[in-house]
Amino acid sequence: MATEQITPAELPQPRYEYGADDHVFVELAEEMSFTANFKAMAITQRVAERDIDGVIENCPANASYMLRIDPDIVHPDDLIAELKEIEASIDIENYEWQTCIIDVPVLFEDPWTHETLMEFRERHQDPDGTDLEYSAELNGFDSVEAFIDAFVGAPHMVTMVGFVPGLPWCFQMVPRERQLEVPKYVEPRTDTPSRAVGFGGAFSVIYPVQGAGGYQLYGRTPLEVLDTEQRLPDFQESMVFPNPGDILNYRQIDREEYDAIREEVEAGTYEYTHETVEFSTDAFFEAPAEYNERLMEAIA
Repeated sequence: MATEQITPAELPQPRYEYGADDHVFVELAEEMSFTANFKAMAITQRVAERDIDGVIENCPANASYMLRIDPDIVHPDDLIAELKEIEASIDIENYEWQTCIIDVPVLFEDPWTHETLMEFRERHQDPDGTDLEYSAELNGFDSVEAFIDAFVGAPHMVTMVGFVPGLPWCFQMVPRERQLEVPKYVEPRTDTPSRAVGFGGAFSVIYPVQGAGGYQLYGRTPLEVLDTEQRLPDFQESMVFPNPGDILNYRQIDREEYDAIREEVEAGTYEYTHETVEFSTDAFFEAPAEYNERLMEAIA
């Protein structure tokens, strides 16, 4: 059997735009791909390394990035010229960066998200089923268990953080033909439990706080992804964890393990299982399944 590969996408010329007086927005592609996302991360990493005067904030996204600037220090045109030089210097098919692989335990079909999704069935495409049942059928799986196996069967890379502070958008690290896909709710919910694990389009997410949402709900993690008080040991440097470019290994757990982990989190003593490794785009494109296995060995 031939080894699966991922063919890097051909990207158009980047589109550079002003965002009022104090932002520069750059669209690398209209369509999300690993190539576009890797390039957004690579460029924003280079921007951070250069510590360019006048750049205040630096935000990579799925297929674009945006910089907040002080126009009294750097003119947008001067910054755009430097961004073009950075973009031209990057070979995204042979690029490496340090990534944090993070173990994310998930209680699938948990009571909290189940209660919520049943409350909003009139806003869903399938009022008679659950979100997992709908997703499994839509993606051609015979059972919810088989769909969950596919969901946790390959890691998910954080491609951006946004929508609300600390929410990671994650793209599963598999070839396009194996990507899971589901639509959002027909109408958004007015409630979603904090730490709910959801899925919409081809992206998994973890809702950091309770609030509205439209992604299909699959389960709940006992872990926080936003700690504004920075009580937990892994949030000492930032109130957000994980960050763009990090890799999540979703792992199915039972209620007993969920409660045990949650007790440690609430006590402020829980330490996340994670490991920092060098991520190689070339190795990933060449043999994603084999490379994912090697990455996961770091936290086994």
